[in-house]
Amino acid sequence: MSTEATGVGGRTKLFGSLCTLVILVNLGRLIYAPLLEPFRGIFDASTAAVGLLATLAWIGSTTPRLPTGYLLTKYPRHTVVGWSGLVMAGSAAFAASATSLRVLYVGAFLMGLSSGIYFVAANPLVSELFPDRVGRVIGIHGVAAQLAAVGAPAVVGVAFAITYWPIAAWRVIFIAIALAAAASTALFYVLAKRTDLPDAGHADRRLRVAFLANWRLILTAVALVGLIGLVWNGLFNLYATYLVETKGLSEGFSLSMLTVVFATGLPAFWLTGRLADHLPFVPLLLAITASFAVCLYALTVVDSALGVLLMSAIIGYVIHSLFPVSDTYVLASLPDEHRGSAYAVFSATMMPLHAVGPFLVGGLVDLGVAFDELFRLFVLALLASVVVSAVLYAAGRLPAGANG
Repeated sequence: MSTEATGVGGRTKLFGSLCTLVILVNLGRLIYAPLLEPFRGIFDASTAAVGLLATLAWIGSTTPRLPTGYLLTKYPRHTVVGWSGLVMAGSAAFAASATSLRVLYVGAFLMGLSSGIYFVAANPLVSELFPDRVGRVIGIHGVAAQLAAVGAPAVVGVAFAITYWPIAAWRVIFIAIALAAAASTALFYVLAKRTDLPDAGHADRRLRVAFLANWRLILTAVALVGLIGLVWNGLFNLYATYLVETKGLSEGFSLSMLTVVFATGLPAFWLTGRLADHLPFVPLLLAITASFAVCLYALTVVDSALGVLLMSAIIGYVIHSLFPVSDTYVLASLPDEHRGSAYAVFSATMMPLHAVGPFLVGGLVDLGVAFDELFRLFVLALLASVVVSAVLYAAGRLPAGANG
């Protein structure tokens, strides 16, 4: 086996295969957002009923995170990553066979399950492949994941625009995800077998010990990203419905705005991931949260298509800056012997807060709460959380992390 294959070159190729696989895994979790409005008509369902699809995908993404942390104490990271790809291929095929909304709920949960397994196993692996540039590689990996988010509305739009499918367009989408995920998993497995992998997590064998040694960092990270993640999930999963019902925009234009939101996340992952290697983590996270709150309020005020376009672009950049910074904050600050387990605890604690967003927003809207009124309440809550966190940080009560 050549030096290039097992050294930096081999790790670079393996990282490239991870970036390919994450596109498919994240697409499986996010494809439900642009499908909610079509499914509402196909299944003659309420906003809350279709919103539950997105929520179940995120609950599925939440459920395996702690168990995956345990698996990482028993199996290598790349092995667990491979399992996640197989789960995505199988669950997407199952979703394609659904004949009712209830069956599709199961498919959404299982596809989310795959993403949860993947991110808990892959993010520590990515950070350990290139330990001297964690923010940069987490950012690049995030760009790849974001390509799925950008492409999801386009995939749905193109699939539904083609009229000669022998089966329903949404079934074609899920079948394509299943086939691509299977192929990407096979490629990753071959490259992993040929690569000299890091052994940074070799001593990471006890989940409880990892949590007790790093609980302040974990809980601080959850507090900093939990509420904003809930608000963001509720916003983007019902974004098209919000723009159609509140702003009076067409469904086609509204779906394109969802694409804009995700597209501006590409430079956010790329640039802010690099900033995370050099700037203090906590002030950067608080600045992102405050900016998102201001932008969300501005979105409720604008009433023109141009204003919605502008705010969609800005919101997309701001919110997607959050993810590489929060992941780098945790991953770069954890010691090798605790990284996989402690990151799993962080993910498992954070994700339930994010997962309830679509169902919470959809349910409150069905009860008669206006979208704009609800979003403005969220703005107040976000700004209050920033003030409280800033005071605690200034008093030295929050762990600053590796860049503090």
